[in-house]
Amino acid sequence: QPETNSGRYCQTVQDHGLENALDSRTLLRLCRPALEQGLPVSHTLPIKNTDRVVGTMVGSQITRRHGAAGLPDDTIRLHFQGSAGQSFGAFIPAGLTMLLEGDANDYLGKGLSGGKIAVHPPRQATFVPEDNIIIGNVALYGATSGEAYINGIAGERFCVRNSGATAVVEGVGDHGCEYMTGGRVLILGSTGRNFAAGMSGGTAYVLDQSGDFDQRCNQAMVSLGPVEDPKEQMELRQLVQSHLEQTGSSQAAALLRTWGESVALFVKVMPKDYQRALASVAEMESQGMSGEEAVMAAFLASRDQAAAAKII
Repeated sequence: QPETNSGRYCQTVQDHGLENALDSRTLLRLCRPALEQGLPVSHTLPIKNTDRVVGTMVGSQITRRHGAAGLPDDTIRLHFQGSAGQSFGAFIPAGLTMLLEGDANDYLGKGLSGGKIAVHPPRQATFVPEDNIIIGNVALYGATSGEAYINGIAGERFCVRNSGATAVVEGVGDHGCEYMTGGRVLILGSTGRNFAAGMSGGTAYVLDQSGDFDQRCNQAMVSLGPVEDPKEQMELRQLVQSHLEQTGSSQAAALLRTWGESVALFVKVMPKDYQRALASVAEMESQGMSGEEAVMAAFLASRDQAAAAKII
């Protein structure tokens, strides 16, 4: 039994120390021209691992002042040098670009909402980026839109519940793309076990140089195949090119130099139901329906097929 004098609801105001956050101390002031007048700003500053949720307050002000559409891409460019604490770039909207020259803790880009994040090692680093972990676990959890480019390996549960963001990384730990419902993820390296468990939407591409990715992928809801469509190959190449431009990745540069051979090494991970839905929409569009009409017709056809199967 609980003690009679213990509180059952919030009775004590908590002090989270928000005035000491890097956003409160520095970033909001530096970004004022962009927030108030939409003018471009760019700054370089140090960061340490006790600096958590960096960029989130700035992102909140963008949304409060400019609405859900945010600001034009790259209106605010913040270049950090050092080791970032948890939730670097969490929930940031369009218009805010955060470059991290160093490494980051867990939850990087959590709830990413249109902003852009790029992480790469310091230029003077002597280690091989694609062989080393550079960000922690649960990066891009619940992301809805935006872009992330990671020049190194991510921890476990990368892009869990991603519903619309685009991400490029050079390797991930266990449970990558778990419960993903949308967006695009490109893995330029190996994955841990149980990749794509519960993945019901979106597309992932994995560079399978060792040829054993199928043994680490949970195929209960997804199918695996090569990237054969020329248009899709071009889109994939552009993703690799963007990764090179944002991070200077030597892995991306090497792939682009031999793209004709490299593209054959990628495995496309596609949810089975999502694949059927896309095929149905394409069929409806071939019959002359517009985009929205085709989607609705495909949905109704899928519903009717499911109902018929249940009756049988």
